[in-house]
Amino acid sequence: MNPAFVIDAVRSPMGRARPGGALADVHPVELLAQVISALIERTSVDPGEVEDLLVGCVTQSAEQSGNIGRMAWLAAGLPEHVPAVTIERKCGSGQQALQFAAQGVMAHSYDIVIAAGVESMSRVPIGSNRQGADIYGSSVTERYAPGLVSQGVAAELVAQRWGIGRDRLDEFAARSHELAHAADSAGAFKREIVPITVPGNGTVVNRDETIRPGTTADKIGALAPAFRTDELAARFSDLDWRVTAASSSQLTDGASAVLIASERAAQRMGWQPRARFHGFHACGDDPLLMLTAPIAATRTLLARTGLGLDEMDHVEVNEAFASVPLAWADELNADIDRLNPRGGAIALGHPLGATGCRLLTTMLHAMEDNGGRYGLQTVCEAGGMANALVLQRD
Repeated sequence: MNPAFVIDAVRSPMGRARPGGALADVHPVELLAQVISALIERTSVDPGEVEDLLVGCVTQSAEQSGNIGRMAWLAAGLPEHVPAVTIERKCGSGQQALQFAAQGVMAHSYDIVIAAGVESMSRVPIGSNRQGADIYGSSVTERYAPGLVSQGVAAELVAQRWGIGRDRLDEFAARSHELAHAADSAGAFKREIVPITVPGNGTVVNRDETIRPGTTADKIGALAPAFRTDELAARFSDLDWRVTAASSSQLTDGASAVLIASERAAQRMGWQPRARFHGFHACGDDPLLMLTAPIAATRTLLARTGLGLDEMDHVEVNEAFASVPLAWADELNADIDRLNPRGGAIALGHPLGATGCRLLTTMLHAMEDNGGRYGLQTVCEAGGMANALVLQRD
């Protein structure tokens, strides 16, 4: 099989998704266009040789509705003959873009391809594409009567199932900010972040806005549960409601992009590949618990690759909620020190469609800095799904 190599991986800074946020005045097309342009400049790739652009984006409405990958490519002034497609697998959309792109190289369908992701959650709010409609239909509602629940409630159910108390959730949330702040202070994110210029005022954003230094479990311990309602409390009478805004991922604006190439393209271009894709898996799990599929995806992927979890030098389990990586670690008896060692989505934010490529970007740079050989990343997805991949540095 033709190996698929990572040539470079970049991301924007992460901006808080709110009025006045660092990237809130950047149209998502322009945000992705700037990230793609920076990737092309850094690698010196002839953009006309890029064979496809695969972009993860979840809320494909309003400013994100026009095949945002295609619009971003054109906005960057790049060759018109290069196509693009926008992919939606919920929070794993960017990771699915990576998987499709790498599989295309492995199948000899591509020599040079870009996988990317973008989400402007300040300009296109999560769920706005639903337009108030029933997204389940009667059959799904009947099958899971009295109905499926939101991800926040699912995070509560996961915490309850694995016996993860409020103290552990808050401690893990504080850890995310502490690790991200340490990485930021040490300049560990500088190589992976490309600056974004805000149109109109010319402000240049080059650091994550989402990290909150000084966050402690004690400081966030007084926050009220974020997802409890009287109706839900009646349905789940045994829940003690322990998930808060602080132990949830942040709504964020951001974009990320990865250049992937075949061996022959890398040799022709004189690129030194930074890593290769060692394996992938996507699977489904209980849609009510919703957030547990990373456990099954990890188990299957490791079995298929013949690798052990102890061989993973770096692991990224998306911090959709603190209960997700904690349940994953408890179930698989994982080394917590290798888990999200530069912080996760609780501190760095979760710009939905961009997260998969952002995780790989951070993991790749950390593995290089620390001499790691194997890295694992996995993302939980609405509907009870997950993607997982193993990255290998030779």
